[in-house]
Parts: sequence; C-alpha cells; structure tokens
Amino acid sequence: MSTNRAAKNYKAVATLVGIGIMWCAHALAAAGDHQADVSRGAAIAAQGVAAGAPACAECHAYNGASDGSGAFPRIAGQSAYYLAKQLRDYSSGGRDNAVMTPIARALSSEDTADVAAYYAGVNAPFLPLKDAQLMLVERGEQLAKVGDAAKDLQSCNSCHGPGGAGEPPAIPYLGGQYAQYIAFQLTMWKRGFRKNSPDAMADVAKRLNDQETAAVAAYFQQVNASAPAATHPKE
Repeated sequence: MSTNRAAKNYKAVATLVGIGIMWCAHALAAAGDHQADVSRGAAIAAQGVAAGAPACAECHAYNGASDGSGAFPRIAGQSAYYLAKQLRDYSSGGRDNAVMTPIARALSSEDTADVAAYYAGVNAPFLPLKDAQLMLVERGEQLAKVGDAAKDLQSCNSCHGPGGAGEPPAIPYLGGQYAQYIAFQLTMWKRGFRKNSPDAMADVAKRLNDQETAAVAAYFQQVNASAPAATHPKE
C-alpha cells in the first residue's frame, strides 16, 4: 500500500474514532442523569407511547429480529448508545425517514433511552434466509476483510470489527443484518439522503458501485455475528 493510500485509510479510521468520541459526549449530555429503565423500554416496544409513537414491535418485532424482509433492520443486541443516537438523528433531521422521523419525535429523551436499553439487551435468533450467489458473497467478503486498494477502500472490518461484530458503543454490528437494509443504507449515504456520517460512511459508499454494494450486503447478511459480538460489551 502506498504512503498516500495508507494516510487516507488512517484518516478515515481516525475520523470514525473522532466521530465516536463526539457522539459519546453528545449522548452523555443528552442522557443527563436518567438511568435507563429496561422494563419501561419493553413496554414502549410492546405498546408505544401515548404521545404518538406506535409499538416498535409492529415493525422490528418484540425481540428486535424484525421480519427478515430487510425492510426493517435487525436491532436486537445493537448497542443502546447507537440505537438512541439513531433515534435522536431521526428526530433532528440528521437521518431522514418518513416512518421513523415522526416516531422519534414523539419519544421523550427518557423514552429513547429506555427503549434503546431494552433492545440492546435482547438476544434474538438469526432468521433463516435465502442464500445469495456464491460469487457475490465472495466479493463481499473480500471487501469486508481486505478492502480494495485500487479504490482506496479500507476493509469494512477495520471499523465494524471482525465479522462485522461492531465496535460498541458507536459503531454498529453488520454481521447478520439484512442485505436489503444494508444495501439501502449505503445507497442513501451515496446519494446524500443519509447525513449522519458524512466524513466516513458517505465517503465509503460513494466508492462502491452497485454490484459492490450488493456484494458487501450479501456477505454480511450471511455472517452470524453472535459469536464475535459476544466479545464486545454492549454499552
């Protein structure tokens, strides 16, 4: 790897680390002295809140595994910090979604912390899914583990951890996440519709063509992240 390319990759990793530190500081400020109530979070997941947020379980399932279609992400076991941040980003407009934005805005900061803590602690099974084409998965594995020097692309695992297990609290797991959802989010970053990681994920997404996006998504869907994720504490 050339010195210039190595410097670019180091800068990308450093950017993610910096973003993680900044997010953590913001999360602490937003949380204040509130101690997350998992039982109350479970009730919100099952019933919603009177202010207008429906039950999370309607789309994500009570166990956080969603329905396997990829229209809704798997959120079981994702870090409470990351889940809460995404809800705040929906509320603030940093992340746009016609369904999630009004839901997030109907949640108080305490609601957000409680439901995030609930789903972070759920251990849901990985649903059986249709296998993707072998060549597509192999290309995705190469990008995930090695990257692509010709495109100045670092490996996905350098930030998301071995097997896409995540690097809590700021960086989510990808292993076992639905391919359709991963591909859709990469496309949103690429087109500028998702704005909550402009210096990291948006840059990565723009370097991937459509086939590579599909390959990465297909690879991570078939990786069961439960084993490597067990080495990382959920925060």
